[in-house]
Parts: sequence; structure tokens; C-alpha cells
Amino acid sequence: MATHDVLVSIEPDFARRVQADWLTGIARVTLEHEEVGDCQLSVAVTTDAEIHALNRQYAGEDKPTDVLSFSQEEGESFVAPPDEPRHLGDVIISLETAERQASEAGHDLDAEMAHLLAHGVLHLLGYDHTEADEEREMREHERSVLAKAGIEAH
Repeated sequence: MATHDVLVSIEPDFARRVQADWLTGIARVTLEHEEVGDCQLSVAVTTDAEIHALNRQYAGEDKPTDVLSFSQEEGESFVAPPDEPRHLGDVIISLETAERQASEAGHDLDAEMAHLLAHGVLHLLGYDHTEADEEREMREHERSVLAKAGIEAH
């Protein structure tokens, strides 16, 4: 069985609203569903202000967003030692945006966070949604991951 190392970092003010162990579980369900071998990834739960700054700097969008993914497998290749697991990259989620979106959609924060995390991990694995057929495929994978985690997709 593959080893999936997931490092979760949560803004200290948010520690009571979302649990690192639970997020780790969602990330691992996503990786297992996608049949990813040994790997590492990091997940950060942050503020709108922080994700806004990252979105402006790296995506050229001057606004907060719900989730950003930073792949370590795109662009220039990084040669890792042969005994090191694959490092997928980083998923950054704004808890403040997730809370607003959950409230607006009428579902709980856990469902929203699970969706955003699965979405972010799928981006790290190369899925995208710029074209209609890509979006359908990505949404199908999201629904399957969430079902496997026991969460109703929205």
C-alpha cells in the first residue's frame, strides 16, 4: 500500500473550525482513489488576505479565491533523490471563502472544505477545467472522491 505523507498547516485562529487530521484523511482518500503511489503534499488553510496575495502574485488575479494549487511537477523538473517519495506540491485553501461559499450553497463547512481539497489535489495530479470536457472529467473525479469519503458532492 502506498504511503501518502500529508502535512497540514492551519492558521492558528482557525484551529477550532477545521481539523488537520480530517483534512489529511480527505487528501489521502483523493490520492488512493486516483491510485497515486508514495508521495508527499502540503495543505495550508489560511485567510482571504493571504490567498488574495498569493492569487495576485502567482495567478495574476487581484482578488481572494477559494483554493490554489502549486504543483511541484510542472515547469522545470526538480531531481529528487531516488529513495524520496514524489512531492506533488501545495494546496492552499481560504477558510473564510470556504465558509461563505458553504453558507451561500446551504451545506456545511466540512463538505465545502472536502470539495476544495479534493479539487486542489486533483489539480496537483494534472486535472484541469479550462475546457468543457476537462471540467466534466474533473467534476466526475471530484464526485467519486467525495462519495468515497462519505460526503455528498455539490
